[in-house]
Amino acid sequence: MVDECCREEKAGVIHESSIEVTEVLQAVTRSVKHDQCSVIFFTDGRFSSSSFIMLTEASVAPWGVAVFEVTLDGQHANLTVPQLSWAVAQARQLRQVSWCVMVVVVCDDTDFLVAFDEWSLNGRLLVWSTRLLVITRLPLQKLQFLHSTFSMTNSMMVIVENTSDSSRCSVYVRLPYTTQQSLWLKVATWDGSQRLTLTSYLMLFPDKFSSFLERPVLTAVSEDNPLNKLIKKENSDFQDGHKITFTGPVSKLMDLLAKAQNFSYVNVRPPDGSWGLKHEDGTWSGMVGMVSRKEADIGVGPFGISATRAEVVDFTAPILIDYWRILGSRGRAEVNPWSFLMPLAPLVWAAIFTTLLALPSLICLLSSCVFVNSSKAKKWLTDTFALICILLLQDASVSKTWWWERLIFGTWMMVTLVLTQSYSGNLMALLAVRHIPQPFQSLHDLIDDSKVITIWETESASVQYLHSVESGIFREIANLENKGRLIYRTQPQFAVSIDTLVRRGDHVLMEVDMSLKVYMAQDFTHTGQCSFYESREEFLPLMFAMIGQKDSPLVPVLSKRIITVTEAGLFYQWMKEEEPNSTICSRSLSKITVKTSLSVNNLWGMFVVYTGGLSLSLLIFCLEIVASFISHSLQD
Repeated sequence: MVDECCREEKAGVIHESSIEVTEVLQAVTRSVKHDQCSVIFFTDGRFSSSSFIMLTEASVAPWGVAVFEVTLDGQHANLTVPQLSWAVAQARQLRQVSWCVMVVVVCDDTDFLVAFDEWSLNGRLLVWSTRLLVITRLPLQKLQFLHSTFSMTNSMMVIVENTSDSSRCSVYVRLPYTTQQSLWLKVATWDGSQRLTLTSYLMLFPDKFSSFLERPVLTAVSEDNPLNKLIKKENSDFQDGHKITFTGPVSKLMDLLAKAQNFSYVNVRPPDGSWGLKHEDGTWSGMVGMVSRKEADIGVGPFGISATRAEVVDFTAPILIDYWRILGSRGRAEVNPWSFLMPLAPLVWAAIFTTLLALPSLICLLSSCVFVNSSKAKKWLTDTFALICILLLQDASVSKTWWWERLIFGTWMMVTLVLTQSYSGNLMALLAVRHIPQPFQSLHDLIDDSKVITIWETESASVQYLHSVESGIFREIANLENKGRLIYRTQPQFAVSIDTLVRRGDHVLMEVDMSLKVYMAQDFTHTGQCSFYESREEFLPLMFAMIGQKDSPLVPVLSKRIITVTEAGLFYQWMKEEEPNSTICSRSLSKITVKTSLSVNNLWGMFVVYTGGLSLSLLIFCLEIVASFISHSLQD
């Protein structure tokens, strides 16, 4: 009975102040430009129907008004959770089909506000494009639990202060990244007139993230990589005795963003040294996990954009677009002993041998038309031998022939002259060529070679894709792990793996092109030569960006400035300045020429052919002797 009386007393007080609430709501909505906005009301049911009709009529909502009333039953606030969660879900659907939305919460009950605060965030109702206006008679001291929501969303608080003679209203906002103990910032007051009076240089629903009013300190998580190189400085003020800083193109981009938006940042590293992988239990590791758990404000990266990661974090505008390639060790310059076959293409060799068979047959056919009783086999063998002699620049005797036979032989001499001169010139050039083995140019080359081992970055976007793909060549690549031919390394371990495993020749590194160019440039700077090569084949195209917390209003602001930097070409310029030798070994040659005397290494292929020919001739000679002996024996 006491609770019911108290509830009626509170309802009466609220009803008495409904006129003031209506007027201040009307003043706020008129002061804010929202020509295509809808208004969604939330209340705890303590307003009378007539009072709430006044509120809805007072709101300037060109695109309609929605009202959600969740009635408190006087018991524990958890009993209202199912109703409130349903109402928030319906309001979110309205937000998704509206150009813009203003959510107005009229309530004097802390339990209701606590529940609304939780479910509006979990239900993703309060994104930055949604404006939130809370109208209450509770003092600010009792509203500290709304600190996190009001600091990170586009929200304002209207406190109705009833005095004995009049009513006053104050409008407050929370600045981003402030502590819970910090003061609310008053931006406007209302004293019964039809207009609000601004008390600061901020407008209503200010854009708090375009440039921070107070310079906050953000937490930026990053890991050592070619575009953001780790530097450790000794400093006793830090837990491990080192201050972590980074240098490189991404670090320059972060400094520019911090200066433009008036914030400073502290660098941290993930405990496992990975970028982030989704585990079977739904948890995330690495930097993505830290940002999703709100242990860091910004993930510097840059991170490969993927649908799986987008479930828990938001990506900024892309910093760059890149492809994956294979990094392998360049072999030593080798002599090709079969280079004497290269001056002529296989098709040319086939045409020559076909001609040597076709021309004698043609001559034999034409001759049979004139000399019916002539020996065709003998004629064919004689003409074939003559054509081969001409090809080998030997003397060939052609007598007692018709004019068309001489024409055929003369034409063959001209063709042979061109072929032999071209062959000899190209052969001398090819004997000076050294071939540098670059065997792995595609993913199929890796699969076909049973000895090579591939190195992938641990818990990265590419590994996430390999684990999820069910068919195709990437499924075959993923199956290499079961055969012991796929291993994982973190980004800081890549340099050591390249210098040892990849240089040895039985390992290859799978990484994006921009990183491989940096690794090859660093090796060229140290050794003065190109010891590695990139594959010609590109695969797994990826866009790279920074990440922020889900629905964080900081992400779109960072994106605008990132777009400006990339469109101006600054980021690519920073990449070139960081590694001046980044393009020297990007397309390393697979053939080199030398000026040296010929050796057996150059010519042993010719000797193989020569020895094979002599052996075949000797074998035929022996067969002829045996055949002649058998023939004489039979005659005797």
